[in-house]
Amino acid sequence: MSLFTPQNHYVSFNFPHLNRCKICNSFGASRTNINFKVFAVAMTENEAASNSVPPAPILLPQGPWKQIPGGVTAAKGFKAAGMYGGLRAKGEKPDLALLACDVDATAAGAFTKNVVAAAPVVYCKSVLEDSTTARAVLINAGQANAATGDAGYQDVIECSNALAKLLQVDPGKVLIESTGVIGQRIKKDALLNSLPKLVNLLSPSAAGADSAAVAITTTDLVSKSVAIQSEVGGTEIRVGGMAKGSGMIHPNMATMLGVITTDALISSDVWRKMVKVSVNRSFNQITVDGDTSTNDAVIALASGLSGSNPISSINSAEARQLQLCLDAVMQGLAKSIASDGEGATCLIEVTVIGAGNEAEAGLVARSVASSSLTKAAVYGRDPNWGRIACAAGYAGVPFNPNALQISLGDILLMDRGQPILFDRAAASDYLRRAGEVHGTVKIQISIGEFVNFGNCIIVSLDNLAAVFWNLRVHIIC
Repeated sequence: MSLFTPQNHYVSFNFPHLNRCKICNSFGASRTNINFKVFAVAMTENEAASNSVPPAPILLPQGPWKQIPGGVTAAKGFKAAGMYGGLRAKGEKPDLALLACDVDATAAGAFTKNVVAAAPVVYCKSVLEDSTTARAVLINAGQANAATGDAGYQDVIECSNALAKLLQVDPGKVLIESTGVIGQRIKKDALLNSLPKLVNLLSPSAAGADSAAVAITTTDLVSKSVAIQSEVGGTEIRVGGMAKGSGMIHPNMATMLGVITTDALISSDVWRKMVKVSVNRSFNQITVDGDTSTNDAVIALASGLSGSNPISSINSAEARQLQLCLDAVMQGLAKSIASDGEGATCLIEVTVIGAGNEAEAGLVARSVASSSLTKAAVYGRDPNWGRIACAAGYAGVPFNPNALQISLGDILLMDRGQPILFDRAAASDYLRRAGEVHGTVKIQISIGEFVNFGNCIIVSLDNLAAVFWNLRVHIIC
């Protein structure tokens, strides 16, 4: 018997005819199984016009950490700021964010796989190929600076050089992220004129982090910021992050934009491996609308100022502890992005068990959660399990169809590859109630032989992050 290691997939879906309204509910508790989640939110015209962006509820997996205020500035050595610089097409919501580190921070990045990558993505990838450290991340909203040719790339260089001069650091230590309308270059004059004030606003406070998290939003209804505190090797460390995303969300970087910070001391090669793992377990497990953006980027900086012992081996106990913390922060941010998906009406959580490994389980979960027919059935309050079985079957993962089981909430719909009698009215009511409160629809799928939903209760004892590499699932019959 092979137990897979789980990962979360978060999915939002669109129904264009729906009006947008406020988030009415937050996620349910994280599960230690493979999950796809779908959540929908909306807003009124008055809210859209408002410059105030409330913070998203960040639900972290349980683990040996505690959530603390501070976001990207919670870790030692980091300052942040956000301000309005005149880049947005309308309104005066902050549109420039800056994160700076007091020292050269070990740097890692993950970027879109879209061939039409934005100028700041191309620039950052080039910088990180040449340097293992960075001192600052500048982010603008309003213009994506994607598909802007050589002129757009030159804009990035001029902006990074100007900021480096103000910070008195090497230009190669400044990274850039952009979000906004594709095909539009950065409003460079407005940005350059704003940089002195932006630098002066830098603060290690939670307010600084919050202002930066708001400044990077576009169609987001909520800002996404979180920080945790834990022990690594007996030393207290902190990991924080902020992200933005609501539309154009799909794996192969689905975070839109993100910045992660920590004060752990870690070598560059280990840090880059860890960031890649965490991104795959979080931002690459969400989809809102199936569009992979031109600008998706996550930049992660480690100041090393916690006083912890250096982490130089990916297999060390300290590395495993830090990996859990990094996973938790990125997963919390990823969930908040899925929860803010444009135009969706509920959260769908697909749990797949019985797969041979994490990748196979992820393929099945993603196939079901991305199925338009499955999403339409949920929206239509129709417990049509045939659509779920169909989507699981074309995921590309071989399994015995006679072992397939499907449940909706606690209602068993299919058992051992056979249809069974179930209370269709109750199942439909389950879908209706979830949709009315922007709640969670849970779909459980077993493609293996070792779990029977009808006779057993699955109790997961590990937290979501820990189980990625150390799953313990107890079957109570």
